[in-house]
Amino acid sequence: MKLLLVVACALIDADGRVLIAQRPEGKGMAGLWEFPGGKAEAGERPEETLIRELDEELGITVKEDCLAPLTFASHPYDDFHILMPLYVCRRWEGTITAREHKALAWVRPNKLRDYPMPAADAPLIPHLIGLL
Repeated sequence: MKLLLVVACALIDADGRVLIAQRPEGKGMAGLWEFPGGKAEAGERPEETLIRELDEELGITVKEDCLAPLTFASHPYDDFHILMPLYVCRRWEGTITAREHKALAWVRPNKLRDYPMPAADAPLIPHLIGLL
């Protein structure tokens, strides 16, 4: 089974809310909510992946020293196994814009379970609740 490294980020605003993004139509797991991020490219460190993906997906600039690792998820899907480190980020430059997602939402950690998420994302929620 193929191992896929996907790096996710919990962007946290000044009110302690977490940004989640809704997957667009036409992509796998369309309509589900996820933490922004994406697949690591060959030879790319997780922090480099997030810096690239957050720029591509949301139009923001994040510096590596603003990314703090929190936890990770390891989950088997039918065709691949996902390993997903979750980083926390409280500082970025630019205005967050949905460039690739259907919608964005700022959500209190204790309300994240109200949004349907991929199976790999859901185990990350308790760690965010514990942090915030």
